[in-house]
Amino acid sequence: MAQEKATAGARMSELKLPSRSEDFSEWYNQLVLRAELADYAPVRGCMIVRPYGWALWENIQQALDRRFKATGHVNAAFPLLIPRSFIEKEKSHVAGFSPELAVVTIGGGEKLEEPLVVRPTSETIIGHAYAKWIQSYRDLPVLINQWNSVVRWELRTKLFLRTLEFFWQEGHTAHATLEEAEAETQQMLGIYADFAEKEAAIPVIPGRKSESERFAGADQTYSIEAMMGDGKALQSGTSHNLGQNFAKAFEIRYLDKNGVLQYCWTTSWGLSTRFIGAIIMVHGDDQGLILPPRLAPFQVVLVPIFKNEEEKAAVMERVGKLRQELLAADLRVKTDEREGFSPGYKFNDWEMRGVPLRIEIGPKDVAKGTVVFARRDKPGKEGKSFVSQQGLAVSVAKALEEIQAALYQRALAFRNANTHKPGDYAEFKVAVEKGFSISFWCGNSQCEEQIKAETKATMRCIPLEQSGGQGKCICCGQPAKEKALFGKAY
Repeated sequence: MAQEKATAGARMSELKLPSRSEDFSEWYNQLVLRAELADYAPVRGCMIVRPYGWALWENIQQALDRRFKATGHVNAAFPLLIPRSFIEKEKSHVAGFSPELAVVTIGGGEKLEEPLVVRPTSETIIGHAYAKWIQSYRDLPVLINQWNSVVRWELRTKLFLRTLEFFWQEGHTAHATLEEAEAETQQMLGIYADFAEKEAAIPVIPGRKSESERFAGADQTYSIEAMMGDGKALQSGTSHNLGQNFAKAFEIRYLDKNGVLQYCWTTSWGLSTRFIGAIIMVHGDDQGLILPPRLAPFQVVLVPIFKNEEEKAAVMERVGKLRQELLAADLRVKTDEREGFSPGYKFNDWEMRGVPLRIEIGPKDVAKGTVVFARRDKPGKEGKSFVSQQGLAVSVAKALEEIQAALYQRALAFRNANTHKPGDYAEFKVAVEKGFSISFWCGNSQCEEQIKAETKATMRCIPLEQSGGQGKCICCGQPAKEKALFGKAY
């Protein structure tokens, strides 16, 4: 049976992934399945996150959670089911989410007195709780985050990128003043950008959303935008200044220092499992995943090579010692001890799964006191080198840092090469077919709608970093003070 499974696995490995240049979408779909990150669920539009994909999500969680707690945020949990009347209290919120709601009308075999909405996001249920908890200025700020899943009834779905149910974190805070709420909103945007660039090696552009692209119920929405390997944009995290909209809807009020009753100012912010899709599409190649070392489920895979039992004993003894040394250095290590698979199959399999560093060790390596490093970010012989077994953990840590930095620089170079500053609308139309366009925009939603209708490109954000000066709107030619980022998006 084991041999039959090995043979079937070997046959699967021989099937090449579609080329990214020929069919990027199908490359992505097959890679998610083949790398065992996720699988389709029996309910249309839902996904099963497999252990390898969940380990990646856990590392994302930990990297973000450290940052949240360092800035004074604490974790809590709020209910999955929300009274329908809560959703309807904030008019723009219900208008924005009504088409995506899943509603429970029967419970325990009986019709419910009030329908319950399956959580699409938690502003309303949290607003209800904050109204009870906050009485005085001494109770502020409230800085709470939760890790959960939400349901939005999407019609067109794609694993990780857009599913009916997805996993995320959603932060919700309450403040005494607008200035404090705005500072919180921008701080969390900065945390997302820092995480994306330092942990995921993904360069991002932080910016402000246009009015038409704001979160339903927000006064201001900010996002980080990343360029995928096909030139399209992916909104990779959002932060919202909710003003007093939810505070007024749910009576979240406090007595200030002068004894005057005031409405709070609230924020919300989130990053979801769609970020796994970003990692896949930014760094992957025709051989499969390339995972950034700081987030990879396994940073190193040890592949022992031997021909007989005598060689196996010597090789496995040395592999065991090296593995313990790497584990002691707090590295995430996997030893490939699968039987019935050739070393070549294992090499290809771990390349497809994106492990940053492969270490090969055979009888000659044992005798010489060396190992072979194979870096995932460099193809073939270019990525291979002989390394001493002495001080191996130090050598591995250095290689992983080099890979992390190289992935970021490669992604940044790709984005720069595919970001354009067109001189007129005709050039603009060509530019957004290939990547991003940074162009002056007059602020008129009619221009935004016209661009979308004629090019299928959307305004991703108004970058926080502006070059200054004035220009002419890329669409209508009217005076404009800010540049906007445009591109086709997932």
